[in-house]
Amino acid sequence: MDQIAHRLRSRLEVDTEFGSFLGDTRIRLLEAIDKHGSISQAAKAVPLSYKSAWDAIDAMNNLADQPLVIRSTGGKNGGGTLLTEYGHKTVALYRALEAEYQAALDRLSASMNDGLASDFQQFRQLLKRMSMKTSARNQFAGQIVGLREGHVDFEVRLKLDETNELVAVITRESAETLGLSIGMEISALVKSSSVLLLSDPTIRTTARNHLWGEITRIHDGPVNAEVTLALPGGRSVCAVVTHDSVEKLGLAVGEQACAVFKASAVILCLYA
Repeated sequence: MDQIAHRLRSRLEVDTEFGSFLGDTRIRLLEAIDKHGSISQAAKAVPLSYKSAWDAIDAMNNLADQPLVIRSTGGKNGGGTLLTEYGHKTVALYRALEAEYQAALDRLSASMNDGLASDFQQFRQLLKRMSMKTSARNQFAGQIVGLREGHVDFEVRLKLDETNELVAVITRESAETLGLSIGMEISALVKSSSVLLLSDPTIRTTARNHLWGEITRIHDGPVNAEVTLALPGGRSVCAVVTHDSVEKLGLAVGEQACAVFKASAVILCLYA
């Protein structure tokens, strides 16, 4: 019986040391934004839900050195969503890499088809095991600018941009395992359920992390609401709070709010 030929098809995914950054779906979303100038129309074109599209944009802007997408206001059409110059360059680079990647895979596939089918299956399983995703809603890229060693734990300060910093507290063992040092680039993960919201700047808390921003979206669910704040510098942070909290705090799109979370709620990650 003739051996079935196998072909490796490219699914190019661009990762930073902080995790997944770009893939085909996100690139098509960026291209659709550039074409339509509207997040709702772009989401339909991909297709994605409106919420998933904004989640993807927030993730890309949080991980990129510069924002890929910006919101425009005013004008005769009332504003919209625009791809930045950096966004255009990123899309062009991705498409060029994708073409080279597929060509390389075609050559590799032809070579593997000369061997055993079982080798191909083992290789595919290896790639699957090497992939990793996280359920944490908030993912930030930062540089370590401060380390304070305690008897049991380490306090780590991360600079996200010129305006924002994060503080994480981890065990001594974790710090040694990660090999933390000043200037190191690292990823910080924070679950949205660990984020509290404040609207009164006079309130003080024991939480080390306070990130002020403008509310850009409130997504209502059956019990809770997902609130997204746009931070200075193009990043964002998401919190899941009850509907009662939204009403009591008077949270609304366009208003200022503060995302508050404990240093112990921050998970630090390094990607090999």
